[in-house]
Amino acid sequence: MKVDRVLPTAEAAELVELVREIAATELAPHAAEAEAASRFPREVFALLGEIGMLGMPYPEELGGFGQPYEVYLQALEEIAAAWMSVGVGVSVHVLSCHALARFGTPEQQRELLAPLLAGDLLGAYALSEAQAGSDITGITTRAKPADDGYALGGAKAWITHGAQADSYTTFARTSDDRTKGISCFVIPATAAGLSFGPPEKKMGLTGSTTAAVYFDAVQVDEARRIGAEGQGMAIALDALDSGRLGIAACATGLAQAALNAAIEYAKEREQFGTAIAEFQGMQFLLADMAAAVDSARAMYLLAARRKDAGRSFTREAAAAKMLASDVAMRVTTDAVQVLGGYGYTKDYPVERYFREAKVTQIFEGTNQIQKLVIARQLLR
Repeated sequence: MKVDRVLPTAEAAELVELVREIAATELAPHAAEAEAASRFPREVFALLGEIGMLGMPYPEELGGFGQPYEVYLQALEEIAAAWMSVGVGVSVHVLSCHALARFGTPEQQRELLAPLLAGDLLGAYALSEAQAGSDITGITTRAKPADDGYALGGAKAWITHGAQADSYTTFARTSDDRTKGISCFVIPATAAGLSFGPPEKKMGLTGSTTAAVYFDAVQVDEARRIGAEGQGMAIALDALDSGRLGIAACATGLAQAALNAAIEYAKEREQFGTAIAEFQGMQFLLADMAAAVDSARAMYLLAARRKDAGRSFTREAAAAKMLASDVAMRVTTDAVQVLGGYGYTKDYPVERYFREAKVTQIFEGTNQIQKLVIARQLLR
């Protein structure tokens, strides 16, 4: 079922339609095979870079496509509906560009950001550590003063595109101050002393490589520090609201894919001499699934439109991420139920959707953290 979208301009509508067509023809047919083989589809990101997807929400003067966030998110949703691993990969890449776009110097934006927005390079976001997930202040990776810059030592955990990216937006401690002692750096994958752990063996998103990143006296020029020393936590938090919207859009796309699969199966599957789609119980279940997907989409679009208008959207972004990921979990679960025994087999995609949905409730801040964010915003 094609989503009937409301977009702000004819150009935006054409752009999202182009992304949808490419997702349907170039991504969806290869998703199941690549996921089964745990194969990272690097060539897909090059293709998406060619059509402007990787720089879509960033200004044209920086090398981006200059589209509102609500347009980018709806295009991202189409990608995630076709292949969730790629959708998440695009979201992480766009997140990795945020620090440079918002806090980088013109020289940094020209030399480091432009190739990322064009899709010539793939980015990763190295924030989380084994003991510092939800608590950013727990970061222990350290950047010590060295000749012409810094030497980084430590490790990052759960890094999407680990060992696959060309550029790592990395947060490291430059002093012991818990909140003002973190700085941001852009580390090239070719840096001496940079190494990676084996890919994590995950329940889902097996086409998206997740790995630990190790820093062994990695030399970083001062020109690769983004913003002022000690500004890293503010830079990280500034990016996370936007990143949560990316995950909300991906989760919504995944739920939409599961709904589509359930509708198609219900129309074809017969019991007692009639299609199960004719049973009222099935119709009510599908209606609940559709209403949930629509609600998730409406929530992330509300947050995106506030962002595009220059208004605060922290609470709305947290609510969108929480709602959309819960919807993805619920709708994929219901889709498996619609397909019955077949839904539990790998012959149909809904079991993969089900496995992929769970992590959306965990990364970019667990849903419990989203509740804390929402409550704090309410009580300020």
